[in-house]
Amino acid sequence: MIGSRLTSVIERRLLVNYRVDPHIAAALLPTPLRPHLVRGRAVAGICLLRIGGVRPGWAPAAAGLTSENAAHRISVEWDGPAGVEHGVYIPRRDTASRLNAFAGGRLYPGEHGRADFTVREDADAVRVAFATRDGEVEVDATVEPADELRGSELFTDLAEASEFFRLGNRGLSPRAGGTHLDVLELSTDAWKVAAGRPRSVRSTFFEDLDRFPPGSAVLDSALVMRGVPADWSQREPFRLGCGAGVAA
Repeated sequence: MIGSRLTSVIERRLLVNYRVDPHIAAALLPTPLRPHLVRGRAVAGICLLRIGGVRPGWAPAAAGLTSENAAHRISVEWDGPAGVEHGVYIPRRDTASRLNAFAGGRLYPGEHGRADFTVREDADAVRVAFATRDGEVEVDATVEPADELRGSELFTDLAEASEFFRLGNRGLSPRAGGTHLDVLELSTDAWKVAAGRPRSVRSTFFEDLDRFPPGSAVLDSALVMRGVPADWSQREPFRLGCGAGVAA
């Protein structure tokens, strides 16, 4: 149902960010999406999300479910009825949850593949690794906490990075064989991110030289979210094609 809402808590969300050649990023996007550029570079990455208490808005907290999930993302923009709009294109979503894999694309937006996750959280670092069951993607990311964002060529500071990702709160996911993208919108009154420092990151998605020629996708930065209550709302599907898409 359009407008249906899920309530949750973002228990842990790692945003591992890459700066990408804009022409390479554009080739991965369906029309009419285009890369949302920052300082002349496209922004892509991996969202490693443990989400808890997931339930319909009317259900009690005790009914909520917890799961590990991952999404590969490219920040995008498009021309909407009121001007330029922003979001993220998600070419694939993966989950450890059998229920999420069944429900995604059926009961709520976003088809999910199955993956096996390994997670370790210590005071000095968080490691999230996963391998998809279709054998297409493996990720192994370790992120340390940091007092400020350092070394990024995309963002001058944490505040700028936080605002960039806050505004890109609509995820657009392909439907198998479809002419539309599913749209899922994140909303929260408690948006807060902290700086991280990538200690080590390996991603077969971004290391695929057929997809990203050498030097076209470079690890840039990491952000961390914890304990953020969030709602996820289904929006009107986004129409693909030569003209402007429609996403409510």
